[in-house]
Amino acid sequence: MQVSIEATGGLSRRMTVAVPAEQFEREFTERLKRLSRTARLAGFRPGRAPLKIVEAQYGGKLLDEVAQDLMRDSFYEALNREGLKAAGGPMIEPKALIRGQDMQYVAVFEVYPEVPRLDLKGVAVERPGCEITDDDVLRTIEVMRKQRQTFRAVDRAAADGDRLTIDFVGTLDGEEFPGGRAEGHTLILGAGNLLPDFEAGLKGASAGAVIDIPVAFPAEYGAPTLAGKTAQFHVTVGEVGEPVLPALDEAFAVSLGVTEGGVEGLRNEVRQNLAREADRRIRERTKGEVFRRLREVNPMDLPKVLVDNEAMRLRDAAHSELTRQGVRAEALPADAGAFRERAAERVALGIILSELISARDLKADPAKVRARIEEMAADYDDPARFVEWYYGDRGRLAEAESLVLEDLAVEQLLAEAQVADKALRFEELT
Repeated sequence: MQVSIEATGGLSRRMTVAVPAEQFEREFTERLKRLSRTARLAGFRPGRAPLKIVEAQYGGKLLDEVAQDLMRDSFYEALNREGLKAAGGPMIEPKALIRGQDMQYVAVFEVYPEVPRLDLKGVAVERPGCEITDDDVLRTIEVMRKQRQTFRAVDRAAADGDRLTIDFVGTLDGEEFPGGRAEGHTLILGAGNLLPDFEAGLKGASAGAVIDIPVAFPAEYGAPTLAGKTAQFHVTVGEVGEPVLPALDEAFAVSLGVTEGGVEGLRNEVRQNLAREADRRIRERTKGEVFRRLREVNPMDLPKVLVDNEAMRLRDAAHSELTRQGVRAEALPADAGAFRERAAERVALGIILSELISARDLKADPAKVRARIEEMAADYDDPARFVEWYYGDRGRLAEAESLVLEDLAVEQLLAEAQVADKALRFEELT
């Protein structure tokens, strides 16, 4: 097999391959013989038709199949011989196929870039740290109490934090518009779930009040008929309810699944959960900082095909998530270009980490993989079942192994870098 390679700019390569005529004929003849054993042709019993007749019937299709298979196999053989690694599949430009002559084709493809540096020796890296305080625990418990608050009807002016039950009708230029009417609608004043003008108009209202509120819609509002316009809302306030927090007692602890230790047991569990969350955030932020520095010391061209594919994957994932949330398909970005910058970073890091893991011969310790999966399982009601589910699929297990390999790479890179520890409050970390 003859191979010649031409660099056509950046990572692009143009490879010309010639497969010897005798190799093509040998493969064609072997396949023709195999086909003749089962071919059904009029006037002949199965497997009894002469080769010349079988070739006349199926030769054209068989030639194409042999050519396609030989181009695929010889392409990767040529890559190995030349020490090249193709990024994505090639574009094949076959030349005229003439029996008795070498089969020739041209393959156009991109190669992976060389990674200039696989260490962070002497590079400054900031590593966050966090200690969980009593205030962190108290603040978290207060959030949990607010999540379980009830409301008591009051006869006073509404203030932030109160729950209002309202009926309203919206009009634009005196005409009611679609979606502008509701009865028994509830909202928490100050939560920001309504337009600012609407909330401002409700502050100070009491049960039974009937008020008219002008509401300016922003220019980028989703409904074109309302965007940039001011509508009038006629509102009737049905009820104003003030929040009532549950008592911080043993019953509250039990309602949260803490069956032993009462309030103190609740505080201990909250502290453990916060510590676990802090450790997770520290690990992710440290990993992000290490990866950012690793990318900085490795400027490189990236294979366009890989970046394009990753951008489309990110776009499709975003579409799926937004569609699940009820966003209309026509509102979704159709162009993957919006995801290209993020895609390029992901591709670059993938190339660098792959080279680093290979160069250092890093392996995912099964015990660490198990520990990572059990860490993820701690967030679920039935951790043992989650672990069993995770190990039940090779693809999921591979994801956990990749995370462990990344952690190991980060650990080694940190050992080489100039690390500056920075203490953060839990609120800053999250």
